Amino acid sequence: MSEPRPAGTTRRLPVLDTEKPFDAPPPSSPSSPSPPEPTPSAGSSGRFWSPRRVPAALVALVLLAGAGLFLYDIAAVRAHRPAMHWRRALARQLAERPLDDTWVLAGAGVAAALGLWLILLAVTPGLRGLLPMRRPHPDVRAALRREAAALVLRDRAMEISGVRAVRVRMRRRRAAVDVVSHFRDLDEVRADLDTVLAEAVRGFGLDHPPALSVHVRRPGRKR
Repeated sequence: MSEPRPAGTTRRLPVLDTEKPFDAPPPSSPSSPSPPEPTPSAGSSGRFWSPRRVPAALVALVLLAGAGLFLYDIAAVRAHRPAMHWRRALARQLAERPLDDTWVLAGAGVAAALGLWLILLAVTPGLRGLLPMRRPHPDVRAALRREAAALVLRDRAMEISGVRAVRVRMRRRRAAVDVVSHFRDLDEVRADLDTVLAEAVRGFGLDHPPALSVHVRRPGRKR
């Protein structure tokens, strides 16, 4: 049982230490360094590869039909039946015609062209209408369509004072901007266009920003 405190006496309250903040974390020891902050990995995304379903489907159908036809003919010959007429005629023509014959050279040229076309499709990525963007994260890939980028550049150019008409041709490595200006000095309009369009291209966040080519001219005289 506590003794009664006399009237008029004050009770000493606890005081916070101002030198050490209340929510300050405990100091870390030198032997356990703090983990480094994560930094985004900005890697090159590269171009997007086209699946090319139509050429692959056509080649698969041709090979399947040819293999099935040859297997049927071979099975028929094994069953003591005569070979198909087209195969006998083809074998006779290949045996009788010389190598410098026109039809032989034409067939070889067609086969070589088809083979080169398939090789070109296999080694090129395709999808030229997509402009790869920078990858802030290794698991994220994005691209911008060339038509959309050209439309943005056209809208930004139309905001410049003195610009009457704009035509943008967007390529993978170069963006050609043709501008018609009906007033103001052409050098001033070109300087404003260079500044605004360069900022727009940087805002796209592309992996390989295209080079800008700006041409400013006066409108032609009406005949």
